[in-house]
Amino acid sequence: MSNSNAARAPRDDDRRFDRARGGELRSDARTEARGETGRTTPERPERPKLRLAPPMPVSGPRVPFVVMIVVLVMAGVVGILALNQKINENAFKLDKLRAEQAKLDRQEQDLNQQIAEKEAPGNLAAQARKLGLVPAGAPAFIRLPDGRVVGVPQPANGEPAITSQGG
Repeated sequence: MSNSNAARAPRDDDRRFDRARGGELRSDARTEARGETGRTTPERPERPKLRLAPPMPVSGPRVPFVVMIVVLVMAGVVGILALNQKINENAFKLDKLRAEQAKLDRQEQDLNQQIAEKEAPGNLAAQARKLGLVPAGAPAFIRLPDGRVVGVPQPANGEPAITSQGG
């Protein structure tokens, strides 16, 4: 490959379109001074070189946009304040419910203690005597498969307590 200028084809910017001569193509002075000749056909005029144009200035309505942004920011602030207030209200409700739960837990413990005291064997016997119940003797059992009685059934023969309700 050779880097000779003579072998190079004329570039687009070396040739100009001459409108004054009726659309003829002419070579640039630089090309002619070098002795280069390019093949040009008068039938096909060369297009002018296109250049990038700067973008059109965008002039949108700024006031509605600014108002919209301000409204969105204010709505966000109001929303955050409302959310914060609800969180605080719920914190107070939660504190109140926890205090009530602690009170109910203490009440449940008191009731369980009362039940435990009343279930004690000595207290059950005393309450039974107050109701007029007496201790039973030896029990008798009935076997279900054949209906046979095991043991001798006897009625209870103790005297009811003086504090009993029945006597």
